[in-house]
Amino acid sequence: MPDPSLTTLILLALAGLTAGFVDAVVGGGGLIQLPALLVGLPGASPVQVLATNKLGSICGTTVSSATYYRRVRPDLRAALPLMALAFVGSILGALVASHLPASVFEPVVLVALVLVGAYVLLKPSLGAETALRFAGWRHVVAVVGTGLVVGFYDGALGPGTGSFFVFALVGLLGYAFLEASAKARMANWATNLAALVVFVPQGAVLWKVGLLMGAANLLGGYLGARTAIARGSGFVRVFFVLVVAAFVVRIGGEQIGLW
Repeated sequence: MPDPSLTTLILLALAGLTAGFVDAVVGGGGLIQLPALLVGLPGASPVQVLATNKLGSICGTTVSSATYYRRVRPDLRAALPLMALAFVGSILGALVASHLPASVFEPVVLVALVLVGAYVLLKPSLGAETALRFAGWRHVVAVVGTGLVVGFYDGALGPGTGSFFVFALVGLLGYAFLEASAKARMANWATNLAALVVFVPQGAVLWKVGLLMGAANLLGGYLGARTAIARGSGFVRVFFVLVVAAFVVRIGGEQIGLW
């Protein structure tokens, strides 16, 4: 594949910056970064695009996870099992992905996003503050299940993973949006790492583009995490609804042939 032009690299860096910001607040940076890579690198294979996207993303989730941890101090008794099972789930999903076309998943994802967005809109108090729905071993089981299922989805398909983590932590477990975003970023870091464990030995990563987008994603992740922490759960909730709506428009448009 020929090297991308300077203009293409600048545009990809801007996409990485924006994706990092969105991902740090509620997840969903792939809505921006993946299409940018597909357009900017028409000669790249699908696996190269996916691998390069993961390299860029892990840079952003690394800095946003660290920022959230320092300032929000999420409970590691829940965060670490979530990360571990998300890692395992992502690897399992990546292994399955080669045998199932994306067309199998996308209608299901679209329905899930519509239900998620409607649920959050119809419950204004949801995620305003942490009110855990489970205690003891039941909480651990719910955390582990969330990590495995959403991690599997990330490995198999990917778009909206961070948003699904946030919703599961808010809607199922009872965390406030800000606390959920902190844990979601840590889990998303684990799923990105799992994907790279598969992709790097295959030689699929385009390192020049990936590291450039990674640097931009890192800056966006830092700014997004700082903004979310400063604005609180109310801001994260509104941002979450907007990102979910954008996913519904994009995937819904693909399903009916608008683009």
